[in-house]
Amino acid sequence: MHVKSNIGIVNALIRITVGLTVLAWSTSKLVKRPWRDSYLVMAMLGGMKVAEGIVRFCPLTALFERGQDMVLEKRGNHNNNDEAAEEILPYNPS
Repeated sequence: MHVKSNIGIVNALIRITVGLTVLAWSTSKLVKRPWRDSYLVMAMLGGMKVAEGIVRFCPLTALFERGQDMVLEKRGNHNNNDEAAEEILPYNPS
């Protein structure tokens, strides 16, 4: 798998800022109530956002882009066939 950056500089800086904020908030709450697992999950999510900002790669964005490419590829292959075009497009009774 080739990983190339798929988010911009501004988006990366926003992810780093929000991730560090969530990470600081969750660790401060985790110190006060260490038995709560939700704060640990929030700390992990904040850490993931920081890592996405540093690396400038978001796996969900890559998955969405790949899905869009697959849909466009399928529409391009069946562009001449009317039956295949009806399979892709939903039925509109109006």
